[in-house]
Amino acid sequence: MRQRAELVIMLLASTLGVMAGAIVMPVLEVIRGDLGASGTEAGFIITAHGFAIAVVSPLIGRAIDRWGVRVPLAAGLIVYGVAGGAGLLITSFPLLIVSRLLLGVGAATVFSGTTVAMLAMATGTRRDQVMGWRTTATTAGGLIWPLLAGVLGGISWHATFGIYLVGIPLGIATLLAMPKHRAAQDGSTETLTGSALDLVRRYPKLLIWYGLMIATGLMMYSLAVFLPQRLAQLGIEAPIFVSLFMVVQALASIGVGLGYARIRTRFGFTTLLRATACCWVVAFTILGLVAHPAPVFVASALFGLGNGLLLPVITVLIGETPPAGRRGQATSLSGTAIFAGQFGSPLVFGPLMAATSITTGYLLAAAIAATILAGLLAIRVDSPTETGASRSDVLDAGPVKSAPGQ
Repeated sequence: MRQRAELVIMLLASTLGVMAGAIVMPVLEVIRGDLGASGTEAGFIITAHGFAIAVVSPLIGRAIDRWGVRVPLAAGLIVYGVAGGAGLLITSFPLLIVSRLLLGVGAATVFSGTTVAMLAMATGTRRDQVMGWRTTATTAGGLIWPLLAGVLGGISWHATFGIYLVGIPLGIATLLAMPKHRAAQDGSTETLTGSALDLVRRYPKLLIWYGLMIATGLMMYSLAVFLPQRLAQLGIEAPIFVSLFMVVQALASIGVGLGYARIRTRFGFTTLLRATACCWVVAFTILGLVAHPAPVFVASALFGLGNGLLLPVITVLIGETPPAGRRGQATSLSGTAIFAGQFGSPLVFGPLMAATSITTGYLLAAAIAATILAGLLAIRVDSPTETGASRSDVLDAGPVKSAPGQ
């Protein structure tokens, strides 16, 4: 029962990553007007935490590898709740940014801690199922939290920040449910104290996966930051209606997550990564060309579909490339990559959109996605060798079967 409780807590905690920025999106224009922020400054409200994650993630990853997941993750969840909930009282733009940076410290621990914990829970096809559940849980947060934020945003934008307080009871539950064990080891003798540079030198394929994570962050937050402004141009400004565009994105990812284990029995990592890039190309081409809200729903759904395929694939590729003894460090650097992409998104797209138009910026995103697709068409991605301690008994999985590599 305790092991199953741990799994449930990890799934709930996995919803908090998308929540960090998604729940602010429906009220972003309201905050911008109330605090007198520019469009680019408003972008930092939902990306400042990404900067903090990018900076502190490597340190958190090494701590998890050395001392285990339990205490760092519990502390991170509590920091997440307190720092995020501070927006209930803040009325100053600089103070709001400071709270968002502190939120990022907690979010970095949550991201790395839940990833390491769940990768250690199973192997083979059962791991595919767990990763599918994680994608479902993560994107369910993208469905539930924006809807709740849209409702609370109709009362006050401050009320939206109360949602972050959920991190506090989850932190306490983590201390109670998670066993006092070290991070999973695979029996290798590789040092746990090597630098991040040493890690990517030993396993250069990680650079490709981190590059995809950076691109994911750029694409994701080009929607989170600038789609509300584009919708306002199309006559949609009410927070509850804006949130629906994120909801349809989440629904698409949830559907993929629920069926991911079956998808992996038929398609390899190469196919799934290429399918993600195709979804990005089509979605951003639509956003760059249309002038009506209806096709924007289609684009949001396609982007969600692509992300639903990408996230479990890239998590396994990163987590299983190095030995389990360096899994915390590897996954933490993926946090650095994706949140660096999120933080950089308004810097990449903001000036171009300000000088031209939002649709021009989305056409640039489509061109970036097309370049990624061309690169993926030129390579084959094999499933990394499954290593490390198996915790498939946690899920009562029975015999473990190997997933296809291609």
